[in-house]
Amino acid sequence: MTYEFLKELGIEEVNSGVAYGPFLDKPSGGELVSESPIDGKPIAKVLKASSADYEMVMSKAAAAFKSWRMVPGPKRAEVVRAIGDELRKYKEPLGKLVTLEMGKILPEGLGEVQEMIDMADFAVGQGRMLYGLTMQSERVRHRMMEQWHPLGAVGVISAFNFPVAVYAWNSMLAAVCGDVTVWKPSSNTPLTAVATHRIFHRVAERFGYGEGVFNLVIGGGREVGEMMLKDQRIPLVSATGSTDVGRKVAVRVGERLGRTILELGGNNAVVVLDDADMKIVVPAVLFGAVGTAGQRCTSTRRVLLQKGIASEFTQRLLKAYAQVKIGNPLKDGTLMGPLVNKGAVSDMQAGLAKIREQGGEVLCGGEVLSGPGFESGCYVKPCIVKARRDMPIVQDEIFAPILYLIEVKDVDEAIEVHNDVPQGLSSSMFTLNMRHAERFLSPEGSDCGIANINIGTSGAEIGGAFGGEKETGGGRESGSDSWKQYMRRQTNTLNYSTELPLAQGVKFGD
Repeated sequence: MTYEFLKELGIEEVNSGVAYGPFLDKPSGGELVSESPIDGKPIAKVLKASSADYEMVMSKAAAAFKSWRMVPGPKRAEVVRAIGDELRKYKEPLGKLVTLEMGKILPEGLGEVQEMIDMADFAVGQGRMLYGLTMQSERVRHRMMEQWHPLGAVGVISAFNFPVAVYAWNSMLAAVCGDVTVWKPSSNTPLTAVATHRIFHRVAERFGYGEGVFNLVIGGGREVGEMMLKDQRIPLVSATGSTDVGRKVAVRVGERLGRTILELGGNNAVVVLDDADMKIVVPAVLFGAVGTAGQRCTSTRRVLLQKGIASEFTQRLLKAYAQVKIGNPLKDGTLMGPLVNKGAVSDMQAGLAKIREQGGEVLCGGEVLSGPGFESGCYVKPCIVKARRDMPIVQDEIFAPILYLIEVKDVDEAIEVHNDVPQGLSSSMFTLNMRHAERFLSPEGSDCGIANINIGTSGAEIGGAFGGEKETGGGRESGSDSWKQYMRRQTNTLNYSTELPLAQGVKFGD
């Protein structure tokens, strides 16, 4: 290991990937080598969970829930507050590890850790706001109310593209709600999970909750993942990934009538009308399409251009793409790093072949880069394609920096084309026309879970509920009232009269 920041995070040459709070010394599920897409070299090894290891962790988690659920919400929030403070201390090394292992540029890696910190701050306040309602009873001297109780163990299956932030969305809310968390991270980014768990556990242990509240099981989907999906002790599974993965998760968990939060594919579009402010629309599209090398679920995939502005916008965007510096994401000035692995590169090239077969015109980019600095084989040039709405490939999400430009005649066609895909995550319209903007946000406008005006599709704030409709899965994480998914609702009626009146005026007997 040549990176000093790994030592700060406690990352060794061989690391346990299984923890029920403390790490298991020798998990028996085999070895996983984490390689950096920056240079293709191994970073460190992780020992995976076997089925026996998973069972041990789950027994600890189930036991811990029985006591953790009785800790008052504000007291649970104090643990989360301290986790946020600890993350502040390790923001730089953890952000660098995100970049090293996943490939996003360092400002994005640091930003992801900052999102964890912000989520901790949000969850701390939520610990005092797990509100229920009081309702008017139709019966004399009766009181009706609802309460929210802790749910149980929450299974979190996270993806490589946000290897720590999505875990924080779930685990911090789950913690203040009185739940324990069992985390199965992506096998592409196991070291970030090990480092993050180490931080969480250190704090929890300091407060006297060293076992079972935060748990980690790194392992294959066919073994550990399947066990988690079928486990009756996990009432809620939150999964981030492709739509195909989401279908499998929904079926497996649904078979046992468990709950799911699904954050799946996005095919996000930006509508650019003739009156759009070019000073902001071009950088918004550039960041949305190129940021994280096009590997965000909110990445901009389609730009729907009103014909009057199409030519000017295209030229400006091509000029902006020509200035994108591609290279080592740990270095200053780099705007786009590598894709996560060679498989992602192959998927991108296969997608481009289909695009050309279907009549798409590649205006720039798409090449795999080689030579000094690009030895890993994971670097590509971001690609702009002039496309048509009827191309079948436009219906699919290619998780890579490929951007479609599609012309539309007016706002009616723009909204129609925008909604004519199976995914429904994030959307945006650039216009100075108040009527068009309001229409896009209305019931007849965007059918996505996120709809923006004059900002791009990427970069959602944690204060709002995050998630989408249709094949995006319908789940919601992070802000607003997303906390309710991590709890069970209970309706209570209290009779303080001397009679037993029945609801709806029902009379039973004399």
